[in-house]
Amino acid sequence: MNDEQLQPHSAFRFHGSWQEFARIAFPNLLLTIVTLGIYRFWATTREREYLWGKTEFIDERLEWTGRGMELFIGFIMVFVLIGLPFIVIQLVSQGLIFQGVPVLAGLLTFAMFLSLFYLTGVAYFRALRYRLSRTYWRGIRGGSDDPGFQYGLSYNWKWIVGWLPIFLMVPWAMISLWNDRWNAMSFGPHRFSATAQWTPLMKRYLLFYLVPFLIFVGAVIFGISMAASGGAPAAMGGAGMAIGGILAIVAVLIFYIMLPLAALAFYSKYFRLAVGGLRLHTLEFAFRARSVDWVLFFLANMAIIICTLGIGYIFMPYRNWKFFVEHMEAYGEINIDELTQSQTVVEKHGEGLLDAFDVGAI
Repeated sequence: MNDEQLQPHSAFRFHGSWQEFARIAFPNLLLTIVTLGIYRFWATTREREYLWGKTEFIDERLEWTGRGMELFIGFIMVFVLIGLPFIVIQLVSQGLIFQGVPVLAGLLTFAMFLSLFYLTGVAYFRALRYRLSRTYWRGIRGGSDDPGFQYGLSYNWKWIVGWLPIFLMVPWAMISLWNDRWNAMSFGPHRFSATAQWTPLMKRYLLFYLVPFLIFVGAVIFGISMAASGGAPAAMGGAGMAIGGILAIVAVLIFYIMLPLAALAFYSKYFRLAVGGLRLHTLEFAFRARSVDWVLFFLANMAIIICTLGIGYIFMPYRNWKFFVEHMEAYGEINIDELTQSQTVVEKHGEGLLDAFDVGAI
């Protein structure tokens, strides 16, 4: 028996550097520009090979085995099988409007957007399945035999339920869909178990949820008080104009500063709860980044992009991955002798849906 006890703060390690990544990122940028964007599939593969290869889990490096051609073929398939039909549907809808049948055109357009929303859910699921199937550790890979079509339906109805009660059930939808995705996945012979709870997330969500309402209520109260006093700030002279200007500036600052901070506080809590509810056989996972870590991380990203006039954006995959790995942790025991190769289906067409809809995950 070969058991390895995971010690805190030692399971995941990242050994890369931005200087090494730059030697990949800059050629990728130039080749993507020269090829009018076509090379980005191979650029993504080169970046993942580096990032995975520099990531260590229990004294063993990860390996990315995906290929750029897989991503390219997946994107082409989605464009031909889904993109072209939707273009035709749009043209038909416009024709129906000109023919005086707007109701039918509206129903057709609604069905099209509902289908796109469904396919977005399928895209998230299949992208995770593809990434696990191309990630190797000690020669073992992950994956899933679930094609993701049922998840797409869950994605539709759970988000609708989350939005209907004035968006109050959004935390439930997010956590529930996270659990659904990971419960369908496996690594080697073991299935993941995701049991995250959504109720501890509500306090952070309400903090984010109430900021716009507080701004609106403040504006209404200010307007009522001005009306009750017999005029607008302009009618009150210079002092009134100054007060109105100050209140307007405060409202803008609250909206553009407090709202993003509340959103980061919510997402920080969400990610800790989601990862904390994840299990793989005897392994338990945790994500240690707090709200202040997320704030500093995003401020640094914005500073890099602004100070480099946008060129620094090519380093975002490196920074995102490093942040994720450095705050990720695993605890428990793992028996190497019990690990066998996964028997799940290996996806052959990459992340076409995810690329087509321009959505992604960390």
